[in-house]
Amino acid sequence: MINQSMVAKDWAMLLLLSFLWGGSFLFISIAVSELPPFTLVTMRVGLAAVILWLVLLISGYPVPKSPEVWQAFMIMGLLGNALPFSLIAWGQIHIGAGLASIINATTPIFTILIAGTFLSDEHITPKKVLGMSAGLIGVIVLIGPPALLELGTNTMAQLAVIGAAVSYSCATVFGRRFKAMGISPFDTAVGQVTASTIILLPVVWFIDKPLQLANPSLQVWLAILALAIFSTAFAYILFFRILSSSGATNVVLVTFLAPVTASFFSWLILGEQLQTKHFIGMACIGLGLAIIDGRLWARLSR
Repeated sequence: MINQSMVAKDWAMLLLLSFLWGGSFLFISIAVSELPPFTLVTMRVGLAAVILWLVLLISGYPVPKSPEVWQAFMIMGLLGNALPFSLIAWGQIHIGAGLASIINATTPIFTILIAGTFLSDEHITPKKVLGMSAGLIGVIVLIGPPALLELGTNTMAQLAVIGAAVSYSCATVFGRRFKAMGISPFDTAVGQVTASTIILLPVVWFIDKPLQLANPSLQVWLAILALAIFSTAFAYILFFRILSSSGATNVVLVTFLAPVTASFFSWLILGEQLQTKHFIGMACIGLGLAIIDGRLWARLSR
């Protein structure tokens, strides 16, 4: 049984996770200047797998050996990384990053529906629906409503990103089983990125032909290392820890927070100006999170 209401520790981990994934947009923007998307994704999860395996072996943690566990890791790697990463990479060739981000922010909505259908302890409630809706509106305002003008064009690309959001949702719900199987968040993170690497290697080999690519610059290598260490290896340990304690519909709230932290990094590092729409969007996202959390409304109603 998981806690439907997150405690302060869970909110702190969720905020940290949003910084790790929000910062990934900066690292990716540096790396894609010299590397094709599939190569970047494979290097990201591959290096993360190497790092996590080294930690696993040095620390003396037991390595999961059960075929049932590794079958679950392969499904998790497919649904959580390989399939959505590939769909988004293909989709963003044809549609803008802004629209792709807005579509991706529907992940919590799909997670509510899937978790409410298949998990007995994660029900669809008016509070969740209202909070998720406010969060989605906040993401649209934050990124900019003009991005929605692309709706109706490049339909297949938009469906690809929607497919990625559904895949993320299925992966999050599927990932609940690892706690019941006695698999720690660390081992789950190791298994997922390892499985993702195995699945993606043949894809990148045939599509990007990595041996024919030029050697990346030092700046790009540093961006890839940051992606692998912080935005993948450490981030997925946090993700599975929150998932095991607070459930699927709570952990995907990071989808709303990541654009906020991405805007923060853009302002702090790239010098981009924050506009009124950014603050309005952040306020809507904050309102949505407060509604889902419920404690503020409980105090106000006393």
